[in-house]
Parts: sequence; structure tokens; C-alpha cells
Amino acid sequence: MVDQLFHFEGAVRHDPTVDRWFDDQVGQLGTIARYWFDEMRNCGDDVCELLHDGHPTACVSGTAFGYVNAFSMHVNVGFFRGAELDDPDALLVGTGRFMRHVKLRPGAMPDEDALRRLVLTAYDDMKRRIDAN
Repeated sequence: MVDQLFHFEGAVRHDPTVDRWFDDQVGQLGTIARYWFDEMRNCGDDVCELLHDGHPTACVSGTAFGYVNAFSMHVNVGFFRGAELDDPDALLVGTGRFMRHVKLRPGAMPDEDALRRLVLTAYDDMKRRIDAN
């Protein structure tokens, strides 16, 4: 069975519209969102990005692996195949068939190292899926 991947032809190494999205996010939530998207950007030289459904999306060679979105009270750090990721720290929430996310709230943040490992796990997982296809 071929793995279904979410691929974007328009993803680029550094998309100025993503930077503008972050410029529009004010306060602590914007800072949190930018920090975690930068973690995704720094996973590897093959990471590219775009705005999808109005929020920054990180891709491995054009195939989406993660995103961030800022809301009024929290930030989501999400993963397109999050339901299938190893999550030993039980950070992921959601009930979708594929996607899961971590909710970040000022003053109630999860362990940064655990979330950083999850970001890298999502990146590595997508690289494996791409190679398998």
C-alpha cells in the first residue's frame, strides 16, 4: 500500500509570507508560535515551508510534516501524521485519523525537550515515508 502524503508544489526553503504571518501575531503567543516553527525549520536542509489553510506549514521536500497556529489563548504545534508518531511523553491531543497537535499555553508549557524530540520525530518519520514511496 502506498502511503498517502500531503505534498505541496509551492513550498520553498524560506517563504516571506510565513514571516509576514508571524509579524501579524502579537504578544507571547506569537513568540511561542515563531519559536516552535523555527524548530521545524531547523530540522534539516530539506525543510521548506508555505502558508496552508492560513497558517505556517513545514515540509520535507514539499511534503507536509508540521505546522503552527496561534489562537486567542493557545498555540497549536501540529503534525500531519501525528496519530502514528511515537509520543512517550503523551503530549499529542486530537482525534483525527492522521493529525495530532500539542497545545501550548503561556504558563502551562510542556517539557521543551520532549516537544523538540517530537518535532524531530515527525520530521524523521516523514523522511522515511517519502523514501518508502
